[in-house]
Amino acid sequence: MKSYRLRFTLEAEEDLERLYDFLLQYDVQVAERAIATIHASLDTLRKFPFICRQAAGGAHGALIRELVITFGATGFVALFEIDDDEIISITAVRHQRESDYH
Repeated sequence: MKSYRLRFTLEAEEDLERLYDFLLQYDVQVAERAIATIHASLDTLRKFPFICRQAAGGAHGALIRELVITFGATGFVALFEIDDDEIISITAVRHQRESDYH
């Protein structure tokens, strides 16, 4: 079975750090669990990137998609692009309650 390689943009890495720092203010264990959950969920993209919904209803093209990541009562949303038949770029990660990607 085909497997994609995940690549994180600088912005996506900064998003993960921002989310971790925010949660760290409240609970270290929750912050650690959230980041682990995000990475585990993103790992599913290696095999099944096309199961995720198209971002903005496909307005940005069929290869820009969103992965909804459940975490507690809310969760996170990861924006990614299927670059080619080998690489997926994670471009942003936000909390579901944030208004939009940064």
